[in-house]
Amino acid sequence: MAPKSEHKRKSAKYKIDRRLGVNLWGRPKSPVNLRSYAPGQHGQRRKKPTDFGVQLMAKQKLKGYYGNIGEKQFRKYFAEAERRRGDTGQNLIGILECRLDAIVYRLKLAPTVFAARQLVNHCHILLNGKKCNIPSAMVKVGDVVSLKEKSQQIPMVIEAIGSPERDVPDYCDVDHKKMSGSITRVPLLEDVPYATQMEPNLVVEYYSR
Repeated sequence: MAPKSEHKRKSAKYKIDRRLGVNLWGRPKSPVNLRSYAPGQHGQRRKKPTDFGVQLMAKQKLKGYYGNIGEKQFRKYFAEAERRRGDTGQNLIGILECRLDAIVYRLKLAPTVFAARQLVNHCHILLNGKKCNIPSAMVKVGDVVSLKEKSQQIPMVIEAIGSPERDVPDYCDVDHKKMSGSITRVPLLEDVPYATQMEPNLVVEYYSR
């Protein structure tokens, strides 16, 4: 039987998938693979969404994908993306991909974003050799993200590394024997292996209303 925390993580992911009506992480067991309509009695009646509805959905998908980030935190990321030079939508993706929990997930040291966050929270992750338990900590290009030696035999870590479900993207460099890796460049939207289409330009429109 799966441990309680694992069960909680699974139900959290599937709840987000169901609410948004998309298989956010491309996982074979997502409930959306069985039905493409929203939960509830009237889920099968599809109305044409408004522009606001489409923008809101784009924002919820991005927030959900990175482990259901809170609105306050997400707004901060947007403000930072807007402050930086260049395309705000691309900047937002770069910021989200540089979160510590996102990097742990990308390096395949955890099976899900939620599991990656739990590893960080429970002090299993080192950033440049120092313990870091803040999932939202920003990782810079070249920073080394690794698992503590005592944590390297955690079953879900071993399972994640061996899983053929997804690959490590080319903007990350990982050595699974050493259980460590880094981000080699900040990715653009087209570099990120999202399982469903992400539209940060609509998120920009949402906040620019």
